[in-house]
Amino acid sequence: MSFNRYLITAALPYANGPVHIGHLAGCYLPADIYVRYQRAQKRDVKFVCGSDEHGVPITIRAMKEGITPQQVVDKYHAIIKESFEQMGISFDIYSRTSNKIHHETSQAFFTKLFNDGAFEVHESEQYFDEEKQMFLADRYIVGTCPVCSNDNAYGDQCEKCGSTLSPEQLINPHSALSNAIPVKKKTQHWYFPLNKYEDFLKEWIVEGKKNEWKSNVYGQCKSWLDSGLQPRAMTRDSNWGVPVPLPNAEGKVLYVWFDAPIGYISATKELTPMWSDYWQKEDTKLVHFIGKDNIVFHCIIFPAMLKAHGSYVLPENVPANEFLNIEGDKVSTSRNWAVWVHEYIKDFPEQQDLLRYVLCANAPETKDNDFTWKDFQTRVNSELSGNFGNFVNRAFVMMHKLCNGRVPVFHNDIINDIDKALITDIANAKTLVESAIENYKFRDALSEIMALSAKGNKYLQVNEPWNLVKTLADTPDNQKRIDNSIHLSLQLCANLAILINPILPFTAKKMCSMMKVVERMLDWENAGRVDLLKVNYPLRTPEILFPKIEDTQVAAQVEKLNANLVKSKVETTPAKQEEAPKAVEKKAEIQYDDFAKIELRVGTILHAEKVQKADKLLKLEIDLGYEKRTIVSGIALHFNPEDIIGKQVTVVANLAPRKMRGIESNGMILMAENKDGKLIFASPIEKADEGAEVK
Repeated sequence: MSFNRYLITAALPYANGPVHIGHLAGCYLPADIYVRYQRAQKRDVKFVCGSDEHGVPITIRAMKEGITPQQVVDKYHAIIKESFEQMGISFDIYSRTSNKIHHETSQAFFTKLFNDGAFEVHESEQYFDEEKQMFLADRYIVGTCPVCSNDNAYGDQCEKCGSTLSPEQLINPHSALSNAIPVKKKTQHWYFPLNKYEDFLKEWIVEGKKNEWKSNVYGQCKSWLDSGLQPRAMTRDSNWGVPVPLPNAEGKVLYVWFDAPIGYISATKELTPMWSDYWQKEDTKLVHFIGKDNIVFHCIIFPAMLKAHGSYVLPENVPANEFLNIEGDKVSTSRNWAVWVHEYIKDFPEQQDLLRYVLCANAPETKDNDFTWKDFQTRVNSELSGNFGNFVNRAFVMMHKLCNGRVPVFHNDIINDIDKALITDIANAKTLVESAIENYKFRDALSEIMALSAKGNKYLQVNEPWNLVKTLADTPDNQKRIDNSIHLSLQLCANLAILINPILPFTAKKMCSMMKVVERMLDWENAGRVDLLKVNYPLRTPEILFPKIEDTQVAAQVEKLNANLVKSKVETTPAKQEEAPKAVEKKAEIQYDDFAKIELRVGTILHAEKVQKADKLLKLEIDLGYEKRTIVSGIALHFNPEDIIGKQVTVVANLAPRKMRGIESNGMILMAENKDGKLIFASPIEKADEGAEVK
């Protein structure tokens, strides 16, 4: 299908803190690259985003800082917006969900669904703080983690071991607001029956998007659908958020994951009176750029909402990146283990493209990747400066030394195979980069550009114009060879500016200044041509495109990371006496004959899915070589189903069958627990044959 307009969204960041480079790598930089490319193609494209200013994280931050939620969102919205602008993330609009237009839009959306009978009303018991006289969101409930014994686990997650929790699982739960022990109290909410949209979602995703969406996105969606969908509450008891627009709903607001994606719609309304063209005409290509933790909301819940409403287009693609770790450790805002964008701008002024380059080259497109300052230095110095910057500088220096600072003529009468090969490479690069970007493979696109730059360096090295000038008197054609090599090198520079512009826009702009051309030259239709710079046109002396990163800069950044982490620990860890190491609970001694009764076999996980209404359980299909077994395992709090396919495990193969949640489990897999209480697989160190006996 051909599209007449493009609507690109990037996940709304929570306005409860600054943005870090993990956010950039996850969705904002990929989205910006894609949008800049579409603009260069002269397509009708709108790029919308904004601050998500509702939800529990906002109120938690307000409580920590002793200010109001409104003061929190005002503070961080400004910081986030400025960080994006400074990094060249080129939104057409960066809005916020506290705006009046958003409240009106999301309330109208809810009312339409309500009037159409799309909601179910359910009464349930939720935790209530009698001292504060308010219902408690999961994040307002604190207690001891049942997995790792962390005393400060939240009711939805333990940030120490990463386990997903529910308030009922916490040991000694108490209110984070008053320290009182919460009680259960009945409350009424409006539920969206996702289960009624299973058939639609299966047809749309499983049948329609299998070969279009990234495997991580498709796999996570299929796992959710295979596990069965349940009605989900779309309202919450709170005094912060978009009020539920019903007469009997005092003290209730829209669930943040109901109103937040509608923020894309309200931002588009704020941007243009033609907003409905981008949301309600079938020839619109809607693309959501997100991180992997938002897949379910953007691929299942929001599309089901749009389908229920009936007037909106569905996303054509939802390219989600994995996570970016920092120096080998998971980003943690609570521990201040992050590289903050506004601090990078301060430490590396006017060097935004260095970070854009490294985050694109090391993008977590298919798996979690790691950012280190040493790798940042190596990539900038060896790749950006040593390859791309080196070639552009050499071409311009040679022009000024050997061609009087002007673009020399190209002599077709002495064109050779080396010249022809470079001309072909320039034309092919356009096609390769274009294909990669259209398919959301931005890392591949950058690799093609850097490969073309390397070919330029090789071309200059083979031609050696600096040596040809030494024998001009004896070989008159040498001047023609000098002219041709410099001419093609400069045309390659112009092409590199066009190709790199979506990724490194500040660099492309600087190159346009050096070439004394207007930025209209960066239109994509000009890529692949070797007549972009006119003969005898004077060009400026070269600027250094990329400064080298010194060892002292790397050391300073690593020191800052560690200092922030230490400071965070001091601020958040209450003083307490040194605890003795926990005693290991030993079980009763057994005889060898007892152990010999256990049959341990190696198996491979073929399939994994969540067990309905059981937070902790996964249903596994395991290949034992001689047969396949169904085993129910309590590891759902530690692993996503799609992440463990293909894992080898040690199975207790002669354990008597046992029914769990109506599923017969035929065996047990062995797991170990690390020092943080996280479960890890007790699997063979080397790959073994399925069914091999463990002795």
